[in-house]
Amino acid sequence: MKKKFYITTSIPYLNGDPHLGFALEATQADSIARYHRVLEEDVFFLSGSDEHGATIVKAAEKSGKNPKDFVDGQVLKFVSLLQKLGISNDDFIRTSDQKRHWTGAQELWKKMQDAGDIYKGFYKGLYCVGHEAFITDKDLENGKCKLHKNEPEKIEEENYFFRLSKHTKKVKELIEKDEIKILPEFRKNEVLNMLDNAEDISFSRPAKDLSWGIPVPDDATQTMYVWCDALSNYLTAVGYGSKEFDFNNTPLLTKEGARGRYWPADVHVVGKDIIKFHAVFWPAMLLSAGLPLPKTIFVHGFINLKGEKMSKTVGNVVDPLPLIEKYDRDAVRFFLLHEVSTFGDSDYSEEHFHDVYEGLLVSRLGNLVSRVTKMIENVSGVEKSDAGELGAEKVQNKYHEFMKKYEIGEAIKLAWSFIHQLDEYIEQNKVYKLIKENPEDAKRKLGSLSESIKIISELIQPFLPETAEKIILALKNPSERVHLFPRIEK
Repeated sequence: MKKKFYITTSIPYLNGDPHLGFALEATQADSIARYHRVLEEDVFFLSGSDEHGATIVKAAEKSGKNPKDFVDGQVLKFVSLLQKLGISNDDFIRTSDQKRHWTGAQELWKKMQDAGDIYKGFYKGLYCVGHEAFITDKDLENGKCKLHKNEPEKIEEENYFFRLSKHTKKVKELIEKDEIKILPEFRKNEVLNMLDNAEDISFSRPAKDLSWGIPVPDDATQTMYVWCDALSNYLTAVGYGSKEFDFNNTPLLTKEGARGRYWPADVHVVGKDIIKFHAVFWPAMLLSAGLPLPKTIFVHGFINLKGEKMSKTVGNVVDPLPLIEKYDRDAVRFFLLHEVSTFGDSDYSEEHFHDVYEGLLVSRLGNLVSRVTKMIENVSGVEKSDAGELGAEKVQNKYHEFMKKYEIGEAIKLAWSFIHQLDEYIEQNKVYKLIKENPEDAKRKLGSLSESIKIISELIQPFLPETAEKIILALKNPSERVHLFPRIEK
């Protein structure tokens, strides 16, 4: 059997339209999934949507719709963006899907309850609508949430709690040993600090205040809070909660039940603002339920606009769709993977986007492929050669090192440095002059260049899949002029 590889994005909240931050996460996860398919692994790539909660109810009321109609409309925007970006997810799970999701979420709750880890208590705290979560004084600045710039609500209510404190020591030990690997390393240290003195967490809301959600098993007066509802999507998407669910790949199971073989997740790709939920709450919940734990939590930073995080709540977001329509999907993917720091924060401006498009896509990659295919056409073919003299093998080895460590930015930058190296080779050897002066030498050198460009197409396939295909077609049919990236006015 092939080695399995299960990767997820977080599930975006549907209170607003998708923005460039979600496009970043989806593209990062997609490039990892595509790379592991190249390695011929059995890849299952999941995305989805978080559809319950008070914020959804408020957004639905504002739009004059009921919550169900509202999320049904919103989810189409996210699915459409994934398609337009060329995201190759194998499934998309919705938390409002009662058949696929609710049973598994309630099953997880029962497992934690049976372990003695869910109890009823009285909660008093500050609730941030933007977070869809309770926050503390340290999350405030001048009385407002630092991230969402809104004043939290003071809430006092009876609800269920999860005994997070019971499991923090074990979670900490697993993270310290890298049995749950957190990337990058400095995020690991942040999580270890979070685990010190972590308290039990509120796990439900009164149904009278929040009816739009999953009912708590055996207590219809309470609705599951976001943790057990949203986080369990990673399990329910692989069939958890169904009668047929099995962690072993039993051949007699239906496709849905047999998906259990993918658990645990090999990588959860998430933003730094939800690291606590994925690296603290989620492992503790799984330990309580006696389930295997995810192997890696990949934490990306924010795309900022004028130094501030893009936020649907604040309203300072960039819609990726006009960029895709103007420049095409691979150009947007390239910017997100090459220009945005894989694990840190980066600033965005359309002017910078355009400069990168012209400088690195049109003038660098596009120009290289155009020049070489034109020269190949002029010598009527090339001498079969390898890319050894251009150092391709060293580049390939380094590339695989980066990708296996999820250092996507380093891998794509390496590919572009190889492109630059080929440009220099053409100039240093004046290959364009050899076509007339020494055709046989030109054919040999163009053979090396052709093989090197083929390798570039393989390196960039996880990042720019359409462009990679076009490059192969251009090399096969050099007489048919291929313009990978047309020049575009600002």
